[in-house]
Amino acid sequence: MAKKVDELVEEVSKLNVLELSELVTALQEKLGVTPMAAAPAAAPAAAQEGSAETKDEGGGLKTVIMTNAGANKINVIKALREINQNLTLMDAKGMTEAVPAEVLKDAKAEDAKAAEEKLKAAGATLEVK
Repeated sequence: MAKKVDELVEEVSKLNVLELSELVTALQEKLGVTPMAAAPAAAPAAAQEGSAETKDEGGGLKTVIMTNAGANKINVIKALREINQNLTLMDAKGMTEAVPAEVLKDAKAEDAKAAEEKLKAAGATLEVK
C-alpha cells in the first residue's frame, strides 16, 4: 500500500495550483466531506468560555489584523495556513488580497504573539489589538 501512496503523491505533486484545487473539490464531493471539520465548530464555544475567564483577568484576548501582506505573498499565505490549518489555499490568498484581514480574533496572548511573529517573518504588516 505504501507504494500506491508514493505513486499518488508523485502524480499529485505534478499538478498546478488550479488543478490541485479542482482535485480537492472533486474529492470533497466524492467523499461527501466539507472543508470545515467538526472541531472548528467547537472552537468558538471554547473561546467564549475562555473569554469570560480572560476578561476577568484584565483582557488578555488579542485580535491580530494583517494590514499589508508585503511583497512576498507566498510566504504570507504559507504562514496563514500554519496559523489556521482550516484555511484553504484560496482563503489564505484571498486574505492577502483583501487587507485589512482579521487573522485571529479573541486569541490567547501567546497564540497572537506566535501568529504575529510568523507573519512578520513572512513579510506582512500587522496590528494587534
